[in-house]
Order: sequence, then C-alpha cells, then structure tokens
Amino acid sequence: VALYKSVPTRLLSRAWGRLNQVELPTWLRKPVYSLYIWTFGVNMKEAAVEDLHHYRNLSEFFRRKLKPQARPVCCLHSVISPSDGKILNFGQVKNCEVEQVKGVTYSLESFLGPRISTEELHFSQASPGNSFQQQLVTKEGNELYHCVIYLAPGDYHCFHSPTDWRVSHRRHFPGSLMSVNPGVARWIKELFCHNERVVLTGDWKHGFFSLTAVGATNVGSIRIYFDQDLHTNSPRYSKGSYNDFSFISNNNKEGIPMRKGEHLGEFNLGSTIVLIFEAPKDFKFHLKAGQKIRFGEALGSL
Repeated sequence: VALYKSVPTRLLSRAWGRLNQVELPTWLRKPVYSLYIWTFGVNMKEAAVEDLHHYRNLSEFFRRKLKPQARPVCCLHSVISPSDGKILNFGQVKNCEVEQVKGVTYSLESFLGPRISTEELHFSQASPGNSFQQQLVTKEGNELYHCVIYLAPGDYHCFHSPTDWRVSHRRHFPGSLMSVNPGVARWIKELFCHNERVVLTGDWKHGFFSLTAVGATNVGSIRIYFDQDLHTNSPRYSKGSYNDFSFISNNNKEGIPMRKGEHLGEFNLGSTIVLIFEAPKDFKFHLKAGQKIRFGEALGSL
C-alpha cells in the first residue's frame, strides 16, 4: 500500500489528460474508439452522436452525451441515481463511519471536512459534545444515509442532480488520484479520503444533503457546470489542504437550486459518486449491493 501511495498519480493523470486532448487524425478515430468500446463494453446506440468520427479526441469520446430519451428520470421516488454505475454500498451512517466497500470504512469527518458555518447550512444548533454525524442531522427523528456509486471506464461520465435540492457550498480537496476500482478500495482504508474530491453540500426538503465527486487515476478532471472557479488536479493546490467556495452571497441568498435529473457535472474517464444525506427513519433504499444502475433510476424513497 505504501509503495502504491508513493506513485505520482497526480502527475501521471495530468499527462494522461493532455494525451486525451490530442486531436486524432480522422482515419485513426474509428479503430481507437472501437478498441475502447470493445474493451469496456460501451453501448454507442445510446450516444447522442453515434458516428465515431465526430469525436476529435479521447476526452470528447469519454464525455459523450446521451440521447434525450435514453435515461428516463423516475418521478415516483424522491432520490434517483445521479449517474450510471455500480452500487458499492448504501445504508445508514453509523458511528461516524461510512463503508466504501463492505467491511472497509472511512471517517465521515475526514471525508467531508470540518463543518461549514451554520449561516450557510442549516445545521442543528447541537452542543459541541455531539458527534460530527449528529451535528449534520438538522431535524429530530432523522437519520444520516449514504450511497456509493462506482463509474467504470465504459459508463456514461456525466452526473446529474439526484433530487430537488439547493447547493450552498463547494469544498475541493486536492489529493491523490489512486484507482477507486472496488478491488483497490478493499485494501486501502480511507481511500476516498486520500483521493481528490469535490464535495457539494446544501439541503433538501428533509435537511442536510451532499454529493461528492471522487477523482481517481486518470480522472483528475472533475467539472461542475455551474462552478467556473473550480480547477481540479492543478499543481497550484497541494495535497492535504482544501479550499472552500460559497454559493450564498448578498445577491443570492438561496444558493444554487437543482432540479432532480438536471445536469450537474462530468468526469473524464470513470470514478465514484458518494451521496450523504439526512432523511426520516422510514427512508428505504431500493437497491442491492453490487447491482448495476443507470442515471434516472430510483435509489430510494419515503
């Protein structure tokens, strides 16, 4: 593990990112993309543009859009999957620990970072003695839930809003870019806390809500469409720090309102989305660990 952590994954990922943006000659595009499609099982029939010659470089191909009807958004359930992927874990958060894969946990506070001011997020005015988990829960009788979705290299790489909520704060953690493949996640504890990630926090009708986009090897680029100031995997930021940005200002007291299914951001290649949110005790997930899921399908409801 120590040897793997010493690999300069950020530098390698920046180099891969530049390679991805090199324009391919038209004659080379089809064989290169066809090899990728075959290797990772990409379904090009869902792509808005099926013609492989249209994509000038690998980066454009990775970030391909889907046909409008390819992913119907479930209207019956309050929380939908924000992306295509595989369900690694889900359930209630217990003892301030979250499972990245079965049996391997990470600290909720290390993952989200210190609490944001109560002016921006309506955290409960809990006493300092309460745990970090208890401080996130704003309404009596609610619980904290989590869901981890792994995006494989062949998946659709855009992600969307999983529910109706408002985003009030962004926290960017520069970090390593180790693989988040479930096999690797099993033997590196707190992998998601080591890796570069973008934490969006805010609230929905039941209280606290957060969506975190976790970077991985060759996925230094995380883009949030409404956040032009975000620059991930940049040499200007050092590991072990974080930088905050508030979407609440004198002119915009409400933050960024997001509708369920609305475009939110994108990865280059594959990665992981982690949802951590507050909901009443009768919230139920409609999932099985290890199942494949597609953007727009139900995650859970009351």
